[in-house]
Amino acid sequence: MKTISALKTTLLAAAAFGAMAAAPAYAGSHSVGACLITKTDTNPFFVKMKEGAEAKAAELGVSLKSYAGKVDGDHETQVQAIETCIADGAKGILLTASDTSSIVTAVQQARDAGLLVIALDTPLEPIDAADATFATDNFLAGELIGKWAAATLGDEAANAKIAMLDLAISQPSVGVLRDQGFLQGFGIDLGDPNKWGDETDPRIVGNDVTAGNEEGGRKAMENLLAKDPMINVVYTINEPAAAGAYEALKAIGREGDVLIVSVDGGCPGVKNVAEGVIGATSQQYPLLMASLGVEAIAAWAKDGTKPENTPGKDFFDTGVSLVTDKPVDGVESISVAEGTDRCWG
Repeated sequence: MKTISALKTTLLAAAAFGAMAAAPAYAGSHSVGACLITKTDTNPFFVKMKEGAEAKAAELGVSLKSYAGKVDGDHETQVQAIETCIADGAKGILLTASDTSSIVTAVQQARDAGLLVIALDTPLEPIDAADATFATDNFLAGELIGKWAAATLGDEAANAKIAMLDLAISQPSVGVLRDQGFLQGFGIDLGDPNKWGDETDPRIVGNDVTAGNEEGGRKAMENLLAKDPMINVVYTINEPAAAGAYEALKAIGREGDVLIVSVDGGCPGVKNVAEGVIGATSQQYPLLMASLGVEAIAAWAKDGTKPENTPGKDFFDTGVSLVTDKPVDGVESISVAEGTDRCWG
């Protein structure tokens, strides 16, 4: 488990990485082109990611163009954006893929054309389809909230009725990793760890998808409550989905007796932890992902340097912290106050 001290180590490593890439040659020059392609431009996570990329691009003199899908899952718009970046002569692409396997062909075309492609937050399938990945350890993020939920319930964890509010039917890697991490943390045996929904534990009421937004979270929660109105634990792919789930529970008067956990660590989500809407959330750091990505493209353009992975992992880990004001033994966490200091959006 990554501890707070380990997170500080990650941030120090990130600073060292940045020192490597921040060459004065780029100051005041816009000869290096880069693209940022996100799933949407409305989710606060991707808004903050864009802010981080723009700030670092301005610092290094990189010309940044940003693209986004119309909704989470808009694969075709992302493919078109990659094609545009190739045609524009960009040196690199930062990508949060909606369809982590189908996008690989377009990514390979970009790499064949000499662009550095870095996956942000969401690993491609396979992960080495990109030149590098800068991301939260999404499995760990899920595992932290799973362990917290199980410890919070104590003996009653054996009788839990769990709703799994996932991202999309296509099962992008980020959604699978968080889902499977939560289940393992809660103490549920996994089926195939590369997909969700094949588990046989009777405590799982079912899976539904949310598109990572509040309306999707509300509808998914309503669907699962129709299957079992006594659900008492809700895993959500992100905090907008958690907010929607809470509204569905509130509509039937059950908002006070259901444990909701999530992943993101945005300021609205941390506020929801403070207000008891969410019990605990795993906080990730999108600004760091994006700024490191721009630095990596600048370094690649300068001398062909490629970023290195975190030792022992197949990606560069940008850190994760569990945020809650109800800590439990054996699961390290930070307070809502500290989470607020680190939040985004």
